[in-house]
Amino acid sequence: MTVQTTTWDSSEYLKTEEDVAAYMAAVMEEGGDDPAFIVHALGIVARARNMSQLARDTGLTREGLYKALSGEGNPSFATVLKVSRAMGFKWTLQQA
Repeated sequence: MTVQTTTWDSSEYLKTEEDVAAYMAAVMEEGGDDPAFIVHALGIVARARNMSQLARDTGLTREGLYKALSGEGNPSFATVLKVSRAMGFKWTLQQA
């Protein structure tokens, strides 16, 4: 018996802003101390929305965004902030 599998893409399940907010809250809860995990999650949200529009909003290239927000990317904090703001997120710090 042959088992067929398909690649899981979380971005296909982020249909509403509530879905995105819940997803990012879970990401911060589970991996908030892992910058690569957070950047990867931002990439998933970007794909769920519209990467081309995000590129226009940030002034970055679409290809550059894909690379920066991939699991292997290493974007600057300034890029992460720019992308986050363009997607409607606000970064805050609170005492632990």
